[in-house]
Amino acid sequence: MDKTALLDRLGAVGEDRLLLAKVLDRARQASDRNVPVATDFLSPHQQMQTFDLLRLAGIPETGHVRLGGYEGAERNLFLFLPDWLEAEDAESQSPIRCLRASFRAEEKLTHRDFLGSLMGMGIVREKLGDILVGLDSADLVVLDTVADFLLQSWTSAGRAKLTVAEIDPAHIHIPQIQCQEVRDTVSSLRLDAVVSTGFRMARGKAADLITSGRVQVNWRECTRPDKLLSAGDTVSARGFGKFELTEVGGVTKKGRTAIVLKRYV
Repeated sequence: MDKTALLDRLGAVGEDRLLLAKVLDRARQASDRNVPVATDFLSPHQQMQTFDLLRLAGIPETGHVRLGGYEGAERNLFLFLPDWLEAEDAESQSPIRCLRASFRAEEKLTHRDFLGSLMGMGIVREKLGDILVGLDSADLVVLDTVADFLLQSWTSAGRAKLTVAEIDPAHIHIPQIQCQEVRDTVSSLRLDAVVSTGFRMARGKAADLITSGRVQVNWRECTRPDKLLSAGDTVSARGFGKFELTEVGGVTKKGRTAIVLKRYV
């Protein structure tokens, strides 16, 4: 199946179509030249789209790996493997480098401060993996194409002065994820009912949010308010954050279903 037909089958349009076309080009480049070739960093949603594309294109799972600089990374790239490179050795060919930007703790810098500073320097988001902010430093996963520039030129974020150095990926500081447990009952496990609880909004507003295309279930867009959720599903919405449906309990005397959510804060 040629590229146009593949993208049509996936229903990819606009920026998604351009992204997936580039991913497919890199997969085929790795195959044709028998060399390792990597994508840029992808969001979780883009990663799910890429999995769909590769499956439809008949590219086996053994032909690529996902790398994000550390286990559990949210933003990852795909490294397509030549026939001489095994998956367990893929990191030796990875274009990923890790930087630590240190600052005074009293500056209280946030993820937004760092991302804004990098965007202001002309670094596009796809060249950056996760940005892990601590009390007095932030560890960044970046592509090697921008690492040296940042080491030489990145000196501040807002008014705060930075000291930037390269670190071994094994030394990355991973901040503890802040979560809030929410226990409630819902009339059903429909997406709109659970979103209403998860994001503390009226059910009608939740339904509108879903049909507008702003909600993802397990990183795939879902526009159906009546989609039924299961324990383990992750729901995210642009502008509202994300939560995981961690438990589905029994039914109350009033016919409502008990649920437990883990809401990321």
